[in-house]
Amino acid sequence: MKKWLVSMVIILFVVALAACTAKKGAGEESKDNGKQNATEESVDKKVLKLNNGREPTSFDPAIGFDNVSWNALNNLMEGLTRLGDDHQPQPAIAEKWDVSEDGKTYTFYLRKDANWSNGDPVVAEDFIFAWERLLNPDTGSAAGFLGYFIKGGEAFNNGEGSKDDLGLTAVDEKTFEVELESPTGFFLHLITNPAFFPVNHKVAEENPKWHAEANTFVANGPFKLDTWKHDNEMVFSKNKEYWDAENVLLDGVHWTMIDDVNTEYQMFERGELDSAEIPAELSDQLIDGENVRIVERGGLDFYRFNVTEEPFQNIKIRKAFALAIDQKEIAEFVVKNKVEPASGFVSPGFMNPEGKDFRDVNGDLISFNPEEAKALLEEGMKEEGYDELPKVTLSYNTDNVNKDVAETLQGMISEHLGIKVELENTEWNVFLEDQKALKHQLSRSSFLYDYADPVNFLESFITGSYMNRTGWSNEKYDELIANAKSAVDEKKRWEYMYEAEKLLAEEMPIFPIRYYNQVEVLQEGVTNILRHPVGYLDLKYADKQ
Repeated sequence: MKKWLVSMVIILFVVALAACTAKKGAGEESKDNGKQNATEESVDKKVLKLNNGREPTSFDPAIGFDNVSWNALNNLMEGLTRLGDDHQPQPAIAEKWDVSEDGKTYTFYLRKDANWSNGDPVVAEDFIFAWERLLNPDTGSAAGFLGYFIKGGEAFNNGEGSKDDLGLTAVDEKTFEVELESPTGFFLHLITNPAFFPVNHKVAEENPKWHAEANTFVANGPFKLDTWKHDNEMVFSKNKEYWDAENVLLDGVHWTMIDDVNTEYQMFERGELDSAEIPAELSDQLIDGENVRIVERGGLDFYRFNVTEEPFQNIKIRKAFALAIDQKEIAEFVVKNKVEPASGFVSPGFMNPEGKDFRDVNGDLISFNPEEAKALLEEGMKEEGYDELPKVTLSYNTDNVNKDVAETLQGMISEHLGIKVELENTEWNVFLEDQKALKHQLSRSSFLYDYADPVNFLESFITGSYMNRTGWSNEKYDELIANAKSAVDEKKRWEYMYEAEKLLAEEMPIFPIRYYNQVEVLQEGVTNILRHPVGYLDLKYADKQ
């Protein structure tokens, strides 16, 4: 795979210096709808037609911590920094910033012409309101852990500190100061995450549900929210109050919500969408087309063991299941679309201070080995006193690809270990709640990076983490991650991360399937849709001829 990230320390240091300076009715068309769309999306207007898959979880930045919320939200709102076409942080609402000599204090200078869609200026207090709310334990934000780099952030989020102790200061209306717990080289990248978007504090104080409907939503990004028919569609229009509106080329974006890749592609074929994924069964036929674009993506498709439930309390049994899986076969013949099989947990592309890829340095930590898998299974069963393995159920959220992969895993485990595995699938919201509650025994998962550093994935498996969902706990691992998040010496920090990933492989509370990429087919004349390897869909400079 190409290297889409360079050394974060070097790049972000340079940036800092420079800156110191499928639902019911969805997809169906009635005659009336056709007339309405013909009027709204006339030839005189550039309206991009996209599919969001499902209803956004929330457009509240602290709550919508998932891809179905982020892709749309990233175009309605904007933080202090924004990822550029080189996938590195660029000035956004902050036109410049200063970094203290010790690397712990950032002073951001907000643009004088940065306004909300209702005409209110974007001020430092909007960021303080939003970030305090992100960290407030009463909010219950799944993204709260991202704010632990802020001074007092972890203590406040854990209910042990006060918001008054947070390192957040409004120096004046357009100057925002942030104090960190320790130097964090990727901080400018971290705050591109939608969890760090500002909230118009005046609007939110008057109406806490401001984010729930189009007629109350206020935006500060390239687009504003015109209409929102829940579970069906959203319509954005160009935000004329946006500070850089003159460089936004689209007049609007129409989002449908179709949670089926085959239906999505059929709509693309009919001209009802400007972009679509390629169904796996059509990959061989379409993948090399001129209108197909493939972007590497930081993330991992993997499975979690519930180590609190038999038989996966046993490390050897967990490893046996993991080694019975042929990731290469799944990538090449099941998922297709030129995805790469995973041999470790941290995806390729993260460069250390010496310019070497994390994945190359730590090597292959897991590979298909049915002989070893059988031996480990026998040893594990003997340790637990099993004559027969307890019933095993593999759970996955409803999706065509997830179903195909789950059935393939079922077959591989049967073939190589002689174990019958039952399958169960549920819709995403139910599946996620059950997984968080440790109701699954063996379950499908995915991870997309929130910011460009390996520790983002690795920190998911510390004791008590919202993202852990395995019941696994290891004091040494927790210590390694704590050190990796606070060490000033970058070389040493990466050594902690290498060791942590190896420990994760030794204990095997999870096992990898494949790394992610983004494959889309585009209609002719659609240009400049920016998809970041670590980040979000960006339509600021998108165009449609």
